[in-house]
Amino acid sequence: MIFGEKLKSERKNKGWSQEELAEQLFVSRQSVSKWENGQNYPSIEIIIKISDLLGITIDELLRCDEDLKEKVIRDSQQLAHPKLKFLFDVLFLIGVTLLMIKIGLVLLSKFTSLDITLSGGWFLWNFGPLILMVGAGIGSGILKEQYIKE
Repeated sequence: MIFGEKLKSERKNKGWSQEELAEQLFVSRQSVSKWENGQNYPSIEIIIKISDLLGITIDELLRCDEDLKEKVIRDSQQLAHPKLKFLFDVLFLIGVTLLMIKIGLVLLSKFTSLDITLSGGWFLWNFGPLILMVGAGIGSGILKEQYIKE
């Protein structure tokens, strides 16, 4: 039995209309209709709510439809990595910012009589930006390769 048929069967067993189920899930009746007709699938959050409302396990809902199972796997892969990707992006931008500050202050010192010293030490300003940018690039590359494999 595919997901749509299972949903329709379980909904009717409860004596609910599509409208009543939709209200409990905070979605439109058209969404429920599309799920039952196999035109679309709900998100994993909605699947969890459906499972709770109908008193059936998520496993029963997912295993009945191979396409739905594939969609949930794809969605979970997309949701698993954005925070890590964001972290690598921030680290890269911090590295670029430190590099731009250093270049700006070096140029300012060279073309003016100002003698500006950078606090934090020689290593931080000479290798810190490079380490951050290369590390973020490598991490982002590993993340991309891992996503492609999954």
